[in-house]
Amino acid sequence: MSKIVVALGGNALGDNPEIQMDNLEKASKIIVKLIKEGHDIVITHGNGPQVGQIALAMEYASAKKKTPHMPFAECGSMSQGYIGYQMQQALQDEMERQKVKKDCITVITQVLVDSSDPAFQNPTKPIGAYYKEEEMQKLKKEEGYEFTFIPDAGYRRIVPSPIPKDIIEKRAIATLLKENVLVIACGGGGIPVIKKDKKELLEGIDAVIDKDLSSALLAKLIDADILLILTSVDKVYLNYLSKDKIGLDTIKKSEALKYIEKGEFAKGSMLPKIEACLNFVDKDKYAIITSLDKANEALENNNGTRIIGG
Repeated sequence: MSKIVVALGGNALGDNPEIQMDNLEKASKIIVKLIKEGHDIVITHGNGPQVGQIALAMEYASAKKKTPHMPFAECGSMSQGYIGYQMQQALQDEMERQKVKKDCITVITQVLVDSSDPAFQNPTKPIGAYYKEEEMQKLKKEEGYEFTFIPDAGYRRIVPSPIPKDIIEKRAIATLLKENVLVIACGGGGIPVIKKDKKELLEGIDAVIDKDLSSALLAKLIDADILLILTSVDKVYLNYLSKDKIGLDTIKKSEALKYIEKGEFAKGSMLPKIEACLNFVDKDKYAIITSLDKANEALENNNGTRIIGG
């Protein structure tokens, strides 16, 4: 059968441990069904709400002099462990119910970015809490953070969103997959790291990598057959906010590029998913965008949007 990278959105997981576990139980039923059909699966996931909560808790504790300052990269690693733990448990329980013999493991994943990426000169990704101007100015002075103003909400910290270049644990992930292990990796797009000197030693950096771009890179590096991006809609639409929206069943890479030129896909939602798919597809590999509950149908070409080469 196929080797599939399944990308789950962080918002789809919920914003507290109880809701997240409920949602993961539902997701596990679908993923285990794919395993029973003979597919080899690697799961990636977002961490937007979760890492924001962790960073906020750490900032609050640090401000109260209860804990030392916690870098954002470390907060990302915490979210990978926390989400991975719950995801492993939900999948292990579901495999037990469905009598599937397979180990499951979370790989805390570092993703290499270029320290000269232009994104570091133009941070755009909001993280953490909203602040009043006085609080914002204090953090800006003490921590060197950058902020953006969001009307009717306040100031919010922003960090760079660089392009992923390599996945440090790619060989370990590929080896686990060959050994029939269900792997969870690249949580939240991965922990951003740079090579800091001529010795090429790794160092974590405050940034957020787009999870779909990291998922596409991982899919290429482990020679996956399919990139399956699961989001909140059943397929990609043209004129999405219009009553005359048009669902797309199959589109070629060349067609998708034309749609991007016309501005058909929203920058904050569907566009990065389409771009990630375009980074992955070629004549032998394709990508699918659909909702979690339509995943099985989409793999049978009965739903979702399939993006192919050409």
